[in-house]
Amino acid sequence: MPEKNNVSDAEEVKEILSVVSAEIPALIKGIISSVFSEEAGRSMGKAAAAFYKELKESGMPNEIALKMTEDYMSTFTSLGDILRHAGSGKKGLFFSKEKDRERKEEEE
Repeated sequence: MPEKNNVSDAEEVKEILSVVSAEIPALIKGIISSVFSEEAGRSMGKAAAAFYKELKESGMPNEIALKMTEDYMSTFTSLGDILRHAGSGKKGLFFSKEKDRERKEEEE
């Protein structure tokens, strides 16, 4: 009797994984298309401009305000990269920027 339960459990897991492997990429692609839409680009631009403006109005020096705004925007692009790589199904790409940075540091 236990063998039948094991087989049915295995079949159930197989079915679940099949559904997940079909649904997750479609979900990620939907998220990516909303993140990289024209409207999202406008919103990110407005957010960066507002962020920079607030820094400047608070007395932040130009160089620091610019660097902080660049870092702020890189958060969006890093998230986009992660989503894009996740949607592609490729493994090991989530930390490729970190690995690139480490390689560059080693070369210096």
